[in-house]
Amino acid sequence: MSETLITPYRDGPLLVRGPFRLVDQDGNEIDTGRETVALCRCGKSRLRPFCDGTHNLIRFKAPSGAEQGRAA
Repeated sequence: MSETLITPYRDGPLLVRGPFRLVDQDGNEIDTGRETVALCRCGKSRLRPFCDGTHNLIRFKAPSGAEQGRAA
């Protein structure tokens, strides 16, 4: 796969597939060790920025698609 695909899962993480670089706010690279990762959207993961499934425990709610009225 030569392109990066980011899929927001309803009530869950952002799944990132394909080649990508992940850096922190200071520009330091975060080693993911793989080409597919789940990034936390709920903010409660103990492995941030990665998802650890905590969204299920806290009943996090978020849509899969874009919200109406939001500019792209």
